[in-house]
Amino acid sequence: MEGADTGRHFLRQWIEADVAEGRTGGKVVTRFPPEPNGYIHIGHAKAVCVDFGMAELFGGECHLRLDDTNPTKESDEYAENIKNDIRWLGFKWSGEGDSGEPGFYNASNMFDRMYAIAEELIRRGQAYCCNLGQDEWKEYRGVPERPGKPSPSRDTSPDRNLRIFREMREGRYADGEWCLRAKIDMSSPNIHFRDPVLYRIRHVAHYHLGDKWCIYPMYDFAHPIEDALEGVTHSMCTLEFEVHRPLYDWVVDRLDEQGLLAVRNGVKIRPQQREFARLNITWTVMSKRLLLKLVEDHHVAGWDDPRMPTVCGMRRRGFTPGAIREFCDRVGVSKMESESDPALLEWCVREELNRTAPRRMAVLDPVKLVIDNFEGIREVELPNNPMDESAGTRKIRFSKEIWIDRADFMEVPEKKFFRLVPGGEVRLRGACIVRCCSLKKDAAGVVTEIHCTWDEGSWGGNAPDGRKVKGTIHWVDCDTGIEAQVRLYDRLFTDPDPLKDGSENFLKYLNPDSLKAITAYVEPLLGSARPGEAFQFERTGYFCVDSRDSHPGHPVFNRTVTLKDGYKPS
Repeated sequence: MEGADTGRHFLRQWIEADVAEGRTGGKVVTRFPPEPNGYIHIGHAKAVCVDFGMAELFGGECHLRLDDTNPTKESDEYAENIKNDIRWLGFKWSGEGDSGEPGFYNASNMFDRMYAIAEELIRRGQAYCCNLGQDEWKEYRGVPERPGKPSPSRDTSPDRNLRIFREMREGRYADGEWCLRAKIDMSSPNIHFRDPVLYRIRHVAHYHLGDKWCIYPMYDFAHPIEDALEGVTHSMCTLEFEVHRPLYDWVVDRLDEQGLLAVRNGVKIRPQQREFARLNITWTVMSKRLLLKLVEDHHVAGWDDPRMPTVCGMRRRGFTPGAIREFCDRVGVSKMESESDPALLEWCVREELNRTAPRRMAVLDPVKLVIDNFEGIREVELPNNPMDESAGTRKIRFSKEIWIDRADFMEVPEKKFFRLVPGGEVRLRGACIVRCCSLKKDAAGVVTEIHCTWDEGSWGGNAPDGRKVKGTIHWVDCDTGIEAQVRLYDRLFTDPDPLKDGSENFLKYLNPDSLKAITAYVEPLLGSARPGEAFQFERTGYFCVDSRDSHPGHPVFNRTVTLKDGYKPS
């Protein structure tokens, strides 16, 4: 199975046991529940692979649910991009859905049912309205080592609480004036179990429902209700929710008491929560709040900036769905927090593109090479991908004036420099052998033209007398080559841990050289390349056509990864 650890990790063992014991009603149902308050990133991609991958492994279904319970930060833009990113990763949600789209759910579509459930909790004496302010509540809640004390409102009558709760819904109170709390255990060592908030007042229009509501359920209340009503069997989330699991189970118990658990094939479906370690990556930040700051303060060019760890940013840079899923697979599933090196992700995409990407020649730092004794025009035929014979070949024009990379010439050569030097020979990829005979320089002493002669018997690249020419370099014909912008991306931060001095100081580690835009020359076929299309620029790296800024007459290429680095996965 792609995209989820195929080993028998603890989540798989958990689901296997439930299936064997008949607790799923014949179908494993999982869910991926992002909040539409930002674009999803590589950390979410791991959760996507786990949630959808486990459902796929057991022949079940995975729901996509937007947990849109906080109207202050959510939008349709974020919602639509979440859906697009999941589709691009190669997953498909399934199930009945509640919005006319199979397998797609909005928490907000369940607000009426959540409200009814909350009223029933009040009637049963399991919830009450509280008017303590946040600072006051901190005093009442206490600390884990010492029991809290009950709110003065804790033992008020259900009738009074119902009246206040309905007045909250009617908009009679200001934000923070009242809230609805679960009546659980003020002496629990788990702070989250000490009468947690179920509903709070927010006089903010909802992106999906407008002004219909001014009270909104808390995630810890909404999440188990959604799981239960959807018939979810296995709710997998990251480790920070482990301390919230008792509250999750408490809500599920109350739903069971109200007769609201789904039944499938005669089996009552009781959703269960388990937690796994989130994906942490060095050299970047993963907090939506910090990513939003990068966007809003224009440190990057939007959520899809290729330097961002967002799925859309990685897509624009040229990372493939297969490489991202392979990366998540290699990181694996565990209960131990750890950090992953982005070099592993780069290795995954490099391995895939080496097999699949067409080869093209591009000169990123051009200097003109003139072959003084070459006449006419010829064609060079080169393979599109030596790893795939079915990819065929391409023909490229060759003439006496070509562009070569400045790094492929050295006037005073270093030891073991096997490319072009004064008086030396080099092979031009697929064409011929040339010898440097003279140079032209500008007033500053910078080489502007390299003049050569060619061995007329060397067409195709082999010397007629059998002599060895060690160096082979790429080139682009001056007359037919296309001018293009090439963007060279590096790490967004200069430190592997940009949060080491706290989240408020992370900007001081921004890398001023994370983006370098240069003018290059590329072979003619690249002029018709489609947005998002990936290539190997021979001897240079892997690049893709920018999906936003590239257009006919002005091609823009993003470097995905360099051709090689020293990283090898363990």
